[in-house]
Amino acid sequence: MISKSNRIIPLVITVGQVAVFPYYIIWLKGISLTFTLFAWFFAIHSFAAAWGYRVFQVKKNKKKSNITLIYLGMGCMYLFVGQIKSEFELLPYIALLLQILLGFFQGYFRAWHVEQDTYHLHAVNHYVIVGMVMISLSFVKIISPVAIISLFGWLLCGCSLWMLIKNRTKVKVK
Repeated sequence: MISKSNRIIPLVITVGQVAVFPYYIIWLKGISLTFTLFAWFFAIHSFAAAWGYRVFQVKKNKKKSNITLIYLGMGCMYLFVGQIKSEFELLPYIALLLQILLGFFQGYFRAWHVEQDTYHLHAVNHYVIVGMVMISLSFVKIISPVAIISLFGWLLCGCSLWMLIKNRTKVKVK
């Protein structure tokens, strides 16, 4: 039997990634020096996502996925983005590293999510929930993109902590 959090958290993550993505694009465009660099950042993100997807697909034991660490890694990346306050010379290099890590984590997560029994239900619900979230966020005028990115980072870290605690108690019960 699949626990309720194992069914809901992947849906929260996929919806959150889509809802936060426009804010992340605004942040990334703001730190990119040129449109060409901005395009290269997204190309690198795509290549890293393909790499993460492939890493999961070639795993022999897909049941042991360490998805909790993926949630934590994505959360820390978004929190890090939220903490960058000023522009400096190394920022494009930091953005490059962030694009590689986020791409890898997202590709790995997507490959893991596709293997889950609830994926097909999530795919349908995803479109409806993303539409509702995006309409809701369109009315928010006060919050900066960095605050929304940071909030999503905290949500991912919370999901990771929840999964870690739940998995530890499940191991002790057995």
